[in-house]
Amino acid sequence: RSDLDLVRARAVADSAAAAVPPLDAQRRASLYALAVLTGRPPETDLGPVTSCRTPLTLRQPLPVGDGASLLRRRPDVRQAERAAAADTARIGVAIASFFPQVSLGGTITAGAGHTDNLFNHSSISYAAGPLISWSFPNLIGQGARVAEAKATARASLARFDGVVLTALKETEQALALYAGELQRHDALAAARADYARALDLAKTRYAQGSASFLDVLDAERSLIAADTDLASSDARMSDDQVTLFKALGGGWRAQAD
Repeated sequence: RSDLDLVRARAVADSAAAAVPPLDAQRRASLYALAVLTGRPPETDLGPVTSCRTPLTLRQPLPVGDGASLLRRRPDVRQAERAAAADTARIGVAIASFFPQVSLGGTITAGAGHTDNLFNHSSISYAAGPLISWSFPNLIGQGARVAEAKATARASLARFDGVVLTALKETEQALALYAGELQRHDALAAARADYARALDLAKTRYAQGSASFLDVLDAERSLIAADTDLASSDARMSDDQVTLFKALGGGWRAQAD
């Protein structure tokens, strides 16, 4: 083995080692963000999460079957729905101001010619019945308030439609990206297996003298690149899972058997 082969091998090893520190720094930064997200200081030890060395994978597919019921639990959809319902109810309140207000009430009257008879039963009179209060409405002003309530309700319904369409768009986009990354991950895993097999063949041929050490280095470099692409796909697939989880409203739990 020549000095040139040693230098080339050392260069491949150094290149692979140079990619590790940025990834480790990114991992620690993510752990800090996760600790703060759970309401703890950044340097908190998260236990099993801190010692995790492989990407988390789902044990079963995401429950996307009834997407409509999942979307209803999104906070933005629920907020827009309640706002539209409240603004629609204000139309009835504005229309009700055109009608008189009827209330039940009564009066008690006490009268006597002398103070000694003031609280006698015969000196107290009672009256009970409906009391109607109706201030003649300003038809122009009340009509304007009704029109305003209707316009506000239409705007709320339009916002609700926009929020629902945005939720559908985000869900479809998340599903498409997740499905595409799954296919890409499968292809990268197959390519990684092929590169590993190619490295074994290159080493065998080099040992038999039918291949140069440069062929082995090229095979190792290709395998390292395949490992990098596969790790990047793992990270992207995890991000796509989180994005899809958020787009569907999240928070569901599997039913117990």
